[in-house]
Order: sequence, then structure tokens, then C-alpha cells
Amino acid sequence: MQAGDTDQRSDEELMTAYAGGEAECFAVLVRRHGAALLGYLRRYSGDVAAAEDLFQETFRRVHERAGSYTGSGKFRGWLYTVATNVALDGYRKQQRRRRWGKTVSLQQLRSKDGEASPESTVAVEDNATIGPQDQADLAEQQRLVRGAIAQLPEKQRATLVLAYYEKLSYKEIAEILKCSVGAVKTHMFRAVRALAQMLPVEVRPER
Repeated sequence: MQAGDTDQRSDEELMTAYAGGEAECFAVLVRRHGAALLGYLRRYSGDVAAAEDLFQETFRRVHERAGSYTGSGKFRGWLYTVATNVALDGYRKQQRRRRWGKTVSLQQLRSKDGEASPESTVAVEDNATIGPQDQADLAEQQRLVRGAIAQLPEKQRATLVLAYYEKLSYKEIAEILKCSVGAVKTHMFRAVRALAQMLPVEVRPER
């Protein structure tokens, strides 16, 4: 099998082929999805080192479970299900052991005189129009947003990151979290409302 032929195959075909012994297919899948998946895990965990550990564990589990992959659904959804389960396990260990890095406290993030708009709260990390002179302010805003997201309950955090940053549909998120679409909508509403309460007014982007 030529490398070019491997690159032309779908994710589902590659995963099935990998389970059948074509080892080179695994590297193609990592190359296709690695950057986005690491970004998801960084946003979820709020910690670069922790995200890298979660990334390695995710693909270790993908390797171990290759034989159980049925190919009946999109590989990307299956991959994010594995990654989310890994992240949830890590979050629970964090809660028990408190071994991950510091996050911004609720007191630091809370507005003194109001609540941020739920519609605009999470948009600060996605602002591509900011000028060079505002980079320091944007970096601080991003830090505050990451700290606030890190304090959300696990299902709310996963829902928000998967929906807002990874652009997954509520149906796809429901499959990943193994819940109903209605539950996903509830998680999303509560996550955005919580961020609006935690983040200071000045973090709101211009509308």
C-alpha cells in the first residue's frame, strides 16, 4: 500500500485497516486529528501539560480498542468520545488529588457590578480582528476565560468546548456524552450562564 493511497482513504477505512494490521494507518489518523484534539483537551483541562498527557492516553486507548471499532459511525465522533472519557477521568482525579495547575478563583473572575452577556461571554478567544496593541489585553482575557471554563462542572465544560470550539452539533455531543439532545442543551445553557456570572464585565468583547 502506497502512502498516497493511505492518505486518500476515509477515517473509517483507516481505522478498520489499522485494526486489520496496517500499522501505518494510525499515523495518518493522528496527523489528521491530532492538532484539533490537543486543542480540545487543552481547553478542557486548562493545562498544557495535562492536555498532553490526556492526548497520549486518548490515542493509547484508540490503539487498544481498535479491534472493537465497528465503523458504523463517524470516526471523529468515536475519537472524541474516547477523548472526553479520558478527560472526565482526569478531571475526577484532579478533584480528588488537586494535582493540576492553578486556575483563576471565582472571586477574581466575578464582576463587581453586573453580569456579562451570555451571548458574548465565550467569544473572546475567537476574536480574530484584534489589533497588535491589544494583544496583552486579549491574552489576559483568554486567561480569564480558560480559568472560568476550567471551573465548570465536567459535563457543562465538555458540552461548551465541543459545541463552541470544536463546532460539533448537539446531536454529536449527545452521542459523545451518552445523553439526550435535551440534556446537551441544558448543559450548554447552564455553562454559558455560569460563565456570564463568573467573568468580569470588561471581558465582554465589543459587539
